[in-house]
Amino acid sequence: MPTKEEMKRVMDWCEKVKAERGRAYVIERNVFRDEIEWMRRFPLIEIDRPMTDASRNNLIYDSRLKQLWQFLNGSWRRIVPDVEIK
Repeated sequence: MPTKEEMKRVMDWCEKVKAERGRAYVIERNVFRDEIEWMRRFPLIEIDRPMTDASRNNLIYDSRLKQLWQFLNGSWRRIVPDVEIK
């Protein structure tokens, strides 16, 4: 499952792409598919696209809430980092 560092890397990339494009929402190919294991299942990353319009197969990034979302068990669920027990 995701670590805080991996999630931060994905969110930083989403923020950069959104700033470059300057649109209300952006749909991009998942560039992390080969690098981050838990990202393999998402073909696309949808940045700020409403969940009602987004594909259930894709990852959603909400820049207002600074959160990643996935469709799981019939509803959109926030992705949270794994907790490390030391």
